[in-house]
Amino acid sequence: MILNSIKSRRAVFPAQYNKQPIAKEDVLNILEAANWAPTHKRTEPWRFRVFHGVSQVGLGKFMAETYKQTTEKFSEFTYNKLMDNPVKAGCVIVICMQRDPKESLPEWEEIAATAMAVQNMWLTAHDLGIGAYWSTPGILKYMDKFIQLEEGEQCLGLFYLGKYDEPLPEGTRKNSIETKTVWM
Repeated sequence: MILNSIKSRRAVFPAQYNKQPIAKEDVLNILEAANWAPTHKRTEPWRFRVFHGVSQVGLGKFMAETYKQTTEKFSEFTYNKLMDNPVKAGCVIVICMQRDPKESLPEWEEIAATAMAVQNMWLTAHDLGIGAYWSTPGILKYMDKFIQLEEGEQCLGLFYLGKYDEPLPEGTRKNSIETKTVWM
């Protein structure tokens, strides 16, 4: 039942990843799941840049150096984390959203559709035994200096993927769905 996958899916961070590689076929299956997300007016706004293998080193260097050049409060810890996390991952997917050139629907709907694509990716990764984490570092606004973006395209985050060994914790919610629902 899909509800079991939804309830057991967790954020799994790069520090938790082991060194096992992720097969390109698994990455393609995860991306195929993204492509089946709901999309209003069929704009299919999700776009992805896949860093798999040696390209992950360049991504880490770009993020760390961009952070160093643009931050007002430099932290060696943050610098090292930005440098190392892409390499700790089995794959990093840059999540982008392509705005409908006609602007035939509100931008938030295209962002929501892209988020639904990421949820599909996350659930598929989870079912494949691959941990995932959606990161939104401040340096995202500089990604166009590293990857070519189309007119109207923007980065919404980095999707880290990695195999892991430790069991995931039980999920919890602060409140039940009944406290968040009004039946009319």
